[in-house]
Amino acid sequence: MALTLSEKAANHVANFLAKRGKGVGVRLAVKTSGCSGMAYKLEFVDTPIPDDLVFESFGVKLFTDAKSLPYLDGTELDFVKEGLNEGFKFNNPNVKNECGCGESFNV
Repeated sequence: MALTLSEKAANHVANFLAKRGKGVGVRLAVKTSGCSGMAYKLEFVDTPIPDDLVFESFGVKLFTDAKSLPYLDGTELDFVKEGLNEGFKFNNPNVKNECGCGESFNV
């Protein structure tokens, strides 16, 4: 089981952490939400939780919890620019359906 960051996502996170002046990585988890059942939760990690599972890509640490990992296994977190918009994109091979607005999914 693994989670990864693309090189673009890792560079974006590393630059943001440097500007922020603190933090050891990012946490990716899932929560119950939205019209399809689950939504991604992404936040900066200043202090890891003892039970965290830790993955590293391009020198950046990606944290998750054991409950979220089965829904996220194989996910690559990417950072994309599309026109004037930019943001993280979740390339999750487990997703079966997404809602129309793209905010939630189910597996």
